[in-house]
Amino acid sequence: MATSTAPVTTSETMVLNGIDHLEFYVGNAKQAAYYYQKAFGFQIVAYAGPETGVRDRASYVLQQNKIRFVLTTGLGAEHAAQRHVVAHGDGVKDVALWVEDAALAHRLTTSRGARSVLAPETRKDEHGSVVVASVATYGDTIHTFVERKDYRGVFLPGYQPRQGLAVESTGLEYVDHVVGNVGWDQMTSWVDFYRSVFGFHQFANFDDKDISTEFSALRSVVVANDNERVKFPINEPAKGKKKSQIEEYIDAYGSPGVQHIALITRDIVGTVERLKANGIEFLNTPHSYYETLLERTGPIEEDLTELERLGILVDQDEKGYMLQIFTKPLEDRPTLFVEIIQRRGSESFGKGNFKALFESIEREQALRGNL
Repeated sequence: MATSTAPVTTSETMVLNGIDHLEFYVGNAKQAAYYYQKAFGFQIVAYAGPETGVRDRASYVLQQNKIRFVLTTGLGAEHAAQRHVVAHGDGVKDVALWVEDAALAHRLTTSRGARSVLAPETRKDEHGSVVVASVATYGDTIHTFVERKDYRGVFLPGYQPRQGLAVESTGLEYVDHVVGNVGWDQMTSWVDFYRSVFGFHQFANFDDKDISTEFSALRSVVVANDNERVKFPINEPAKGKKKSQIEEYIDAYGSPGVQHIALITRDIVGTVERLKANGIEFLNTPHSYYETLLERTGPIEEDLTELERLGILVDQDEKGYMLQIFTKPLEDRPTLFVEIIQRRGSESFGKGNFKALFESIEREQALRGNL
């Protein structure tokens, strides 16, 4: 891990267009694909596995608007995906980045201290070519650089189009941010890593005064690329009376890793209604939160009664307001969860909701005996 805080001085620039996809390593990709279709409204668009000539794994590509999830299962005990599942349970292995030049991105990041996982390679099929390369980041998480300007296929070479269930979209649009949890006193080093290695800048920061309750606390810094299409909050635990959600995550996952994925919707009430009808469970918010909500936020367009019924939180900044809600963990281990966001001008991360959110998470921790 790079720890230098020196600014990037090279005239060469990594052009980063956004998040290309998120690859999950899971114990049973076929069943996980069914879950993300039925519960979240994703469509299967592509597949790679034994039927397509790939002998060691099965991978399903699911898409909803600009969000792409890849669910991968190893077909033997020695496959990296199976070892990952044994160590961590189901989780995000790869936060893949869409770049203009994958070889340049790999060369720049490795020259600045990143560890190479995959040297640049070109993959081809009848639909064109893609260049991919990968580097390591916190825990077992990696970033794959994907250069796809010369490709017209459904996903990547080696994948074939595939249809899944006929499901209704839940209105999820694109990835707003991806949150990583790291261990005690590691946050600053990883912020420096993204600044010095990737050329990111600090977008926002929150200390334990912002994110704390009577029992626990955390610190967080948000880093972003130059066009701010990619934002990565990085969390570490802070001292409190009891175990924080970050510590619980690290214990359950076995290492640092992706804690949650924030997904944008243009209609959070409609999206949450559909997700709840599909069986997704969300954290609960007490009535007291809504009693003074409008005093904190000012006027909002949404019906406050509907927001309370669904448990949706609201926060505001100088540019407007945002609405958010958090699922309970998607796995049996208290690890990965999803945040649903609607932005009405605000670029915030819900600072005004941190205390209510943390208390809600602590209630779930107490039920698991982990507070």
